[in-house]
Amino acid sequence: QVQLVESGGGSVQAGGSLRLSCAAARYTYMNNCLGWFRQAPGEEREEVAAINTGFGLTYYAASVKGRFTISQDNANNMVYLQMNSLKPEDAAVYYCAAQEYACYSGLVGEYVYWGQGTQVTVSS
Repeated sequence: QVQLVESGGGSVQAGGSLRLSCAAARYTYMNNCLGWFRQAPGEEREEVAAINTGFGLTYYAASVKGRFTISQDNANNMVYLQMNSLKPEDAAVYYCAAQEYACYSGLVGEYVYWGQGTQVTVSS
């Protein structure tokens, strides 16, 4: 069974940075789409970034573009989300997600596999 494990969440002051990691196990990593979502209490789940692991194509939600960077480590089946200039509205549980096809035209929206989530808190 595919397993996605996130790490790297925590508390930071506004303007600070965090780096989230996602380890993908028992997953066909190459030539597929991996993404990061977030969900704050009372809010809908939002896809914030995705990466095409075959070509390294990246996609971002408008709310994070220019501040967040998704990247990959193909050798170790890892995906990262570097979050800079964090704002209080970025606070949420962040989830790693994986799809069984590659993404070529933007954020995917629908994913098959999900991690357990990691909490990000941003204080003003």
